[in-house]
Amino acid sequence: MGTTTTPEAPARPIARVLPLLTPAHLDRDFDYLVPPELDEIAQPGVRVRVRFAGRLVDGYLLARLTHSEHGGKLVKLERVVSAERVLTPEILRLATAIAARYAGTRADVLRLAIPPRHARTENGGTKKAAAADPTPDESSAGEETTDSPSRAVSDPKLAQQVAFGPGSGSAPVRIAEKGSVPDDSSEAEEVADVRAAASADSKSLRQNVPGRAADSTPTRIAENGSVPDDSVGGDGWNDDEHRAPDESGDDAPDNAALVGVSEESDDDAPADVALGDASDDSVPNPLPDRPSELAEPSFDTAPWERYLHGGAFLAALGQGKGVRAAWQAMPGEDWARRLAELAATVVAAGRSAILMVPDQRDLARVLAECVRLVGDSAVGLTAGLGPAARYRRWLAVLRGSARVVVGTRSAVFAPAANLGLIAIWDDGDDTYAEPRAPYPHAREVSMLRVHETGAAFVAAGFARTAEIQAVVDSGWAHDLVADRSVLRKAAPRISAPGDSDIALERDPVARAVRIPAVAFAAARAALKEGAAVLVQVPRRGYVPALACAKCRTPARCRHCNGPLALPEGTGDRAEAHSPSCRWCGITETAFRCPACASRALRAVVIGAARTAEELGRAFPGVPIRGSGGGTVLDTVEPGPQVIVSTVGAEPVVRGGYGVALLLDGWALLSRADLRAAEDTLRRWMSAAALVRPHGQVVVMAEPSLPTVQALVRWDPLGHARAEVDARAEVGFPPAVRLAAVDGATDAIDELLSAADLPADVEVLGPVPLPATARKPFAGDSPAEVERMLLRVPRRSGAALSRALTAAQAVRSTHRSDAPLRVQIDPIDIG
Repeated sequence: MGTTTTPEAPARPIARVLPLLTPAHLDRDFDYLVPPELDEIAQPGVRVRVRFAGRLVDGYLLARLTHSEHGGKLVKLERVVSAERVLTPEILRLATAIAARYAGTRADVLRLAIPPRHARTENGGTKKAAAADPTPDESSAGEETTDSPSRAVSDPKLAQQVAFGPGSGSAPVRIAEKGSVPDDSSEAEEVADVRAAASADSKSLRQNVPGRAADSTPTRIAENGSVPDDSVGGDGWNDDEHRAPDESGDDAPDNAALVGVSEESDDDAPADVALGDASDDSVPNPLPDRPSELAEPSFDTAPWERYLHGGAFLAALGQGKGVRAAWQAMPGEDWARRLAELAATVVAAGRSAILMVPDQRDLARVLAECVRLVGDSAVGLTAGLGPAARYRRWLAVLRGSARVVVGTRSAVFAPAANLGLIAIWDDGDDTYAEPRAPYPHAREVSMLRVHETGAAFVAAGFARTAEIQAVVDSGWAHDLVADRSVLRKAAPRISAPGDSDIALERDPVARAVRIPAVAFAAARAALKEGAAVLVQVPRRGYVPALACAKCRTPARCRHCNGPLALPEGTGDRAEAHSPSCRWCGITETAFRCPACASRALRAVVIGAARTAEELGRAFPGVPIRGSGGGTVLDTVEPGPQVIVSTVGAEPVVRGGYGVALLLDGWALLSRADLRAAEDTLRRWMSAAALVRPHGQVVVMAEPSLPTVQALVRWDPLGHARAEVDARAEVGFPPAVRLAAVDGATDAIDELLSAADLPADVEVLGPVPLPATARKPFAGDSPAEVERMLLRVPRRSGAALSRALTAAQAVRSTHRSDAPLRVQIDPIDIG
């Protein structure tokens, strides 16, 4: 009769786990027992399933310890979902810093950083994932299994079911035996499958390299989430290096590296193993400094010599230095090629690079250039990919086979091994702002990460944001710009109608009409030469906004109060169409102004469709093409044609446009938004940069406005400096730290009453939520959403974030279910 072999007890039987729990007060580490059969695969960084207050929740294993400070009994790990160590030490440190910076939780940050598991992709296309990760709601139709961390517990009542360990607040919290896991006869088979998958992928796992090895000594976590200075080693985030010189560094967020708690032990006892601990012999070795399979970059560096210190910057990247620059691309610059050259330089030095772009169109362009220079080492990573494709590419980055990551905002969290460069193109684009908690901005995450890793940083674009100008003024980054003489040779001629007395004498109505005579003359001349003409309009549609012709009151729907618009028509019948509501679609056949009782309507702004129709009549026989909405053109062939495009959808023409007409500038500049002028200049410059050298750009806006003058002189730096000074004068970011609290009045009052705010805080509001801001809730959203602004100097920014984090934790322990949203430095201030 056979004998049953009992597995040996693990040398480090305690697993420190971070469950993915939504309540703010549960953003803490918990200790679990490691069953002997899971000892081999339960390593720091893997996904696990644990019992929490009787429920199965997802989590990440942070460390293996010899013993726990909790005196009671511990619950066993329910399951190791996968042997893939998806949470690297660097990403954990980054998630901790972001949570502290944005008053959020590590669980929310890790949901943004690590994509849901796709079992078949992770196991190389086998069906073993079905056995390795059974879930109650698994489909029986043979579909590929996806493990999503979204199954986190969000019920604040769980806090009342957890038995907390004794001791001071510095000790992590433990799970009592109440939720212990009963033995399961199928558990052995499940573990065997996971072990088999781990063995098959062992070669790939050895390439899973953290961005930088953590200290071998684990760090004790304090109650406020901070760590002692000696444990950070000087690589923590310090706002003092990227603020104005007259500011102090007291507001630096705590960059706690949650890598376990140090324990006193005998010399013969096994040491604790934490995420990224040097004593963990299962952590893969770093990549070689200069891989033999990657050749030196073979591209022409002459384009970089046109920029002041451009050659020195490229050489510093090749030497692996953590240089930081704000690159101002010249008009007509092949910026996608230049970014690819930066990445190729870093890869040749044996490091990895992350390149971020606003949208999929830019991603395809940059990725194509990267593939030409580094081959299959470049991958595209975006949240818009399917689950399998996204996870496959993410694993390639994690395992070290992909060295260049090109992606949208989610790429900033890519687990690139030995990170050497983070570059972000056009950081003023609002798509870089994460719409999910804790609402981080990719630009700020990038700067946090380069501080942690020592990588290089490049903020590139034709225009410049006030935030980047602020870090340049502080000395944290440096300008990478071209000399004015070189810039003048590359820039088109830019003018505004009626910008001089002579121009007004020639055309007295130049400032009054939508397309003045000088613009028509420039377009005709370009078409006669065989060049394309670009016409940029701020709105798509036909006539997207109407107003009373007598008193200029906006025309609204009588049923839902939505804006009235004129639908697109064909030929002369377009004038006969009745306006309809853009929200509910009801046609308004008998409009009467509620203010003056007039029945006449006028167009507030002309859309792209109506503009194309008018230009077709003005230039008969010339092809008129549209780009915007659902029909965005990436490129068009050279030739005489008119391209009518909405902002951000301008296609590229080989050789450049002959003329660009920027219409309805007032519609962009008159928006009630703090960043209206900055965003308008960015959109204008992006369009003007597509015009060939010595071409012509005509901007239809008031010539005396500072934004128009900055475009005419091509001076984004001067405009950004003026923006920084203006915001500092009135107290807006980046000069101060601002927190926006959105929700119902009762919820806001409850949060503020529980918050121990800094003494120098300034409370503004409440006011109605700005029209440009997203509604914070779905479903049972309160009818009236208000916003309260909390403003502090930058030196008190970290204190404000800690106070709001603690207040949210108190609020969740009180089982408050009223929806609330907290944002730090939101892009939509109003």
